[in-house]
Amino acid sequence: MNSMKLIFFGLILGLSFIAGAYLVSHTFLTVKAMDNVISVSGSAKQKVTADNARWSGSFSRTVFKDQLASGYSLMKNDEVTISNFLNDQGFAGKFEVSSVYMNEIYKNDSNAPKEYDLTQNITVKSDDVEKLKALAKSSDKIVAKGLFFSSYPAEYYYSKLPELRISLLPDAIKDARARAEMIAQSSGRLVGDVTSVSMGVVQVMAAGAIDISDYGSYDTSGVDKEVMITVKATFSLK
Repeated sequence: MNSMKLIFFGLILGLSFIAGAYLVSHTFLTVKAMDNVISVSGSAKQKVTADNARWSGSFSRTVFKDQLASGYSLMKNDEVTISNFLNDQGFAGKFEVSSVYMNEIYKNDSNAPKEYDLTQNITVKSDDVEKLKALAKSSDKIVAKGLFFSSYPAEYYYSKLPELRISLLPDAIKDARARAEMIAQSSGRLVGDVTSVSMGVVQVMAAGAIDISDYGSYDTSGVDKEVMITVKATFSLK
């Protein structure tokens, strides 16, 4: 009986040793395989100039409840005035005017007559960036026509961003390889072929800006921009 227990114990011990040896060797092989590649990040940047722009504003009237009909009539007149102004500035067919939004002005005095804000938004889009930039600075001319007009900052965009991302990819990979070679040299290794590449987020920044976001960014405040892409590349090691 004791001999059977010894045989059984020896069998379990032997199997445990084999399993442990396999695990160690498998781990060793995995580590060795991981040692044969290196993953680094790379980037490439290019200056661009915005090729289209958008500018928005709003005009409004404040009227009492019993003046709503005349208020809507005034809004229609304001819409015609600003449309004529934009047409005269060369933006015919390049702007959109929203319908009228009506919001009640809430007051602490429940007995006070009700008043309402009537508002319409207008958006102008153009690929003549400088012309629209000048328009955005001329809101005082609209106010001079008797409108209660609010202007918002112009927004500038670059339409060829998808193509630029692709064209910057080789330079970003080249930058990643240079970094990989610097790291590999310290251990006496050589960098081989690319085994995988993944593109990261795109940063569209104001010219000269240094702030970037992990989630990507798109600055619309200026005409002059810098586009930067990042990649994560894995290279084999020799």
